[in-house]
Amino acid sequence: SPHKKSARIVGEVLGKYHPHGDTSVYEAMVRMAQDFSMRYMLVDGQGNFGSVDNDPPAAMRYTEARLTRIAEEMLVDIDKDTVNFMPNFDDSLKEPVVLPTRLPNLLVNGSSGIAVGMATNIPPHNLGEVCDAISCLIDDPEATIDELTQFIKGPDFPTAGIILGQEGIKNAYATGHGRIVVRARAHVGDASEVGRRQIVVTELPYQVNKAALVEKIAELVKNKKISGISELRDESDRQGMRIVIELRKEAQPQQV
Repeated sequence: SPHKKSARIVGEVLGKYHPHGDTSVYEAMVRMAQDFSMRYMLVDGQGNFGSVDNDPPAAMRYTEARLTRIAEEMLVDIDKDTVNFMPNFDDSLKEPVVLPTRLPNLLVNGSSGIAVGMATNIPPHNLGEVCDAISCLIDDPEATIDELTQFIKGPDFPTAGIILGQEGIKNAYATGHGRIVVRARAHVGDASEVGRRQIVVTELPYQVNKAALVEKIAELVKNKKISGISELRDESDRQGMRIVIELRKEAQPQQV
């Protein structure tokens, strides 16, 4: 289907299903259109939907959106009595109690939220791995955590990065509590000037603000907390992420 104005979509959501602030509805829709926030995007957005530098999206009157193909899997066969319906807030139409989804969205896209006395933080996972684990669980409902982790090796973040260690992953899957440490991916290359090296960062940990990170590194250099850096550049473009840290001639890349 063609893209529709975001303001129209937000208005329909407010009028039919969710009579609250328009900002919260639009922010939720924007997040579902960000490839750095969602492992599998549910909204296909046209226009400015924000950036990994925490730039704000354009106002809803300027942007357009539609469902992605994978999001349509969450609504498949909804008209065939697959789920129960209930009246909406003003009893003017019916809304589904749950969606008849083929997509295990909570596991593949993760979730985070805070309520009274409780909080949750579920990381995103790879769809293929989750489907393999579900097949295993269907074949053997008594499958253990160790058996399921043969299929799901760990979280799969949209911004990639390197997960350090497996202990936190195992604890999270076994007990619901775990700490997962993610590191940026970087490599050491040769700068244009002879004898100089540079550290090139190509992947960041999930939900890290790139602009704030570059600013923090610059601040540490200025305060002499980090030595050996001569120049810092953000060369990211539509091809991908690239933060270049140029080193002084005497600097050791691994130490920096």
